[in-house]
Amino acid sequence: MKRNIALQYPHGTLHGQLDLPAAPRALILVARAHHAAVDTVIAANLAARGYAILAMELLSAQEVQFADATQNVPRLAQRLIDVLDLIRNDGDMQDLPLALFANGDLTPAAIRAAAQRDKQVRALACHGGLIDRAGIQALKLLVAPLQMLFDADDETGRQAYLRARTHLSGIHEMQVLTPGEDPAAHVAAWFSLRL
Repeated sequence: MKRNIALQYPHGTLHGQLDLPAAPRALILVARAHHAAVDTVIAANLAARGYAILAMELLSAQEVQFADATQNVPRLAQRLIDVLDLIRNDGDMQDLPLALFANGDLTPAAIRAAAQRDKQVRALACHGGLIDRAGIQALKLLVAPLQMLFDADDETGRQAYLRARTHLSGIHEMQVLTPGEDPAAHVAAWFSLRL
C-alpha cells in the first residue's frame, strides 16, 4: 500500500509518501530536505528488505529555495517531532517498531527529535552531518542506538562526531565508507540488529 502524507505549515506543505508492505518488519522514517540520491537508494534498499518506509520532506517547496533552510536545527527538529506525533496517531504506522534515517544537514535535527521521543525511536542512522550541532543536552539524552556513517573525505563530520561522542551515553558507532561505497547495506544491517 502507498499513501501520500501532508503536513500543513505557514510556509507551505510538507509532503511524504508511506510505502507499506503487507507484513512490514518495522517502519523507517527517512527524513529529507532536498531530493538527495542517497535517500532514495537507502529507502529502496530498506523497502526491498521488508521495511515500511515513510519518506518525509521537512522543507516546503518555497523553503527549499533558501540556501540556509537546512541550518535551522530547532525548526527541523520540531518538524520531525510533528512527523513522529503523526506516526504515533496513525493506524497504519503506530504499532510498528520505528527507526529514523537522516542525511547531512538533517543529522542534528534527527538526534534532537530522537532524544525527545526516546520511547518511540528505537534506532537512528545518519550519513554525514555535524552531530555536535544537535547540542549537548540532546546528545546526553539520546537513548536510541546511533550509527554515524561518513564518506572517506568527510573530515569535518568525523571531527564533529569525535567531539560529540563524549556526551553520548547510549550505544553508538562510527563507520567510514570507502570511496564510492553505498551506505545502504550498513544502514540495513544496523536496523536489522537494533529493531
